[in-house]
Amino acid sequence: MERATILTRIGYILWMGNERNKPAWKRELADLIRLAVPVVLSELGWMAQGVVDTIMVGRLGPDAIGAVALGNAVFYTPSLFGIGLLLGLDTAVSQAYGRRDYDDCHRWLAQGIYLALAITPALMTLVFLASFGFARFGITGVVAAPAAGYLRMLIWSLPPLLIYGASRRYLQGVGHVKVITLTYVLANLLNWGGNWALIYGHLGLPAMGVRGSALSTVIARVGMAVALMGFAWRYERKRGHPLFRHWAGPQVEKIRELIRLGLPAAGQITLEVGAWNAATLAAGWLTPIALATHQIAINYASITYMVPLGVSSAAAVSVGHAIGAGDKARARRAGWMALAIGTAFMVLAGVVFLVAPRPLIELYTSDPRVLAVGPSLLWIAAAFQIFDGVQTISTGGLRGLGETRVPMFANLIGYWILGLPLGLILCFVMKWGIYGMWIGLTLALIVISSILLRRWYVDSERISFESRAQQ
Repeated sequence: MERATILTRIGYILWMGNERNKPAWKRELADLIRLAVPVVLSELGWMAQGVVDTIMVGRLGPDAIGAVALGNAVFYTPSLFGIGLLLGLDTAVSQAYGRRDYDDCHRWLAQGIYLALAITPALMTLVFLASFGFARFGITGVVAAPAAGYLRMLIWSLPPLLIYGASRRYLQGVGHVKVITLTYVLANLLNWGGNWALIYGHLGLPAMGVRGSALSTVIARVGMAVALMGFAWRYERKRGHPLFRHWAGPQVEKIRELIRLGLPAAGQITLEVGAWNAATLAAGWLTPIALATHQIAINYASITYMVPLGVSSAAAVSVGHAIGAGDKARARRAGWMALAIGTAFMVLAGVVFLVAPRPLIELYTSDPRVLAVGPSLLWIAAAFQIFDGVQTISTGGLRGLGETRVPMFANLIGYWILGLPLGLILCFVMKWGIYGMWIGLTLALIVISSILLRRWYVDSERISFESRAQQ
């Protein structure tokens, strides 16, 4: 027994020596991947909620798919603005953690929760009022009525969603990310079962149709908020830094700093998601088939987008940790390594969209009208995969540095000044239909990725220069 213990210790010492002898970039790449993988899985879990809703209502027909698409489109623009307002926690918590100021991490979480609660009533009111607007925008009645019912039920998921958002940013900032993945796995299982029971009336429950799908999502998101706050409390108690022992009251200066960092980030997300949701509304002006096909294709593009989005969050945290520790050169390496990982994945995703578009569409529906249109949309999606990955990860790297304004302006120019107007012209004036809309959005992604990659290059060079000047 003693010999085994000695050998184990020798092996551990040798392994640690090996780790220390590795080049810095290899250690940092391993750390980035360990952080990124759970975050990527969490982003996929977030996306899976909408995918589950779409798949589970699929048996109700294209009208139901379109209703869920429109309901989610309207809901996510204001709700993601709220989540975006909390993205300042990425910078604040990760830099405080890099300084080893754990009490300050707690204080930032408290301010994030206060901010989430403060903005919730306004966002819920906005979503509720928006639910009356589908028919006014020319959406066909067979889609507009169930979309409104779906949205009015989904509105109750906003408070737990924002509390979850603050808790998640805190856990990512302190590098405790595996529990976020676990929470999403459990939430999606709950959502799937809830959809099965509430949409079609199983287990003695009423058949609520698309409203049942929304109610299932509300229940799942309540569970997510409770779980993440519980995990945060358990994690900090084990580390000897009790989360709630000295829970901070509202601190105006810290809330202002979160707003300063988060407002441009929220604007960037709103502009980006709003552009794609505007495209969804435009698809609703075409036909239910065009809308359903658009929604299926955008689901796939969104699934692949979740991977660079997760890597982007990991980049923000890794860059923030390095800045907090005063290691600017490490911050620069973290950003470039994240870009390499995300770009490699998006190349593979584009290849899959090119090679197997029809089988992917058939996972949602066997409707021949949808199958006639869907593959071409996935080919267009394949064309913008790399650009989507680059712009997303560059945004995360810049957020780790505390720069959130440039991504907002890049999205304003790319989507709303160039891409979306061109898409509308190609769709309705040139009569290219839904293909024209997607071509315009592809142009937007090319422009945005070019702007943000250039900005990351300039800022990272400036950081590297400052680091060398100090040495």
